[in-house]
Amino acid sequence: MENITIPKGFRVTPEQFDQLAQTEQLVRMELTQDGELIVMSPTGGTAGRKNFNLYLDLGIWNRQTKLGQAFDSSTVFVLPNGARRSPDVSWIKLERWNQLTKAQQDGFPPISPDFVIELVSPSDLKNQRYEDLQSKMQEYLDNGVRLSWLIEPSAKIVEIYRVGQQVEILNNPQTLSGEAVLPGFVLDLSKIF
Repeated sequence: MENITIPKGFRVTPEQFDQLAQTEQLVRMELTQDGELIVMSPTGGTAGRKNFNLYLDLGIWNRQTKLGQAFDSSTVFVLPNGARRSPDVSWIKLERWNQLTKAQQDGFPPISPDFVIELVSPSDLKNQRYEDLQSKMQEYLDNGVRLSWLIEPSAKIVEIYRVGQQVEILNNPQTLSGEAVLPGFVLDLSKIF
């Protein structure tokens, strides 16, 4: 496989992004609302393991409650602002998901998740992408995400983003609550930190 280098600020249209995504299925990409194409580095073993545990914990809760649909990091959502984003872990309330057509569900769903987790990986820190992740978390809120967590395992910090509230920063929390968005969901951070 060849390396792909995208110049910072490189722009494509949403249609071009969709075409690229169809042909380059081994590459994780996002598109900002301004048309900037972002190619994301694959994760290493530690980040992949932690991400899997996040997805697994949410998935088990979701399977038990049957309140919505959970998604992994390869799912691209078309946000209302036109950006195409793929959170590490996400969840959509069942009633909202069921309002989409089958074609919308099969493609890049034109919907903002209700809940999002982004896990800061070592490559994010090495490539100075932490501020970009914080901006993405705000973008999620601005586009209808009700609750999101930015988890930085190496510093044991979690930033919690909620609609209409200031970002809450927790230092070395043991658990996180899904609050009213994910009733009864509690994430044990011992496998992440």
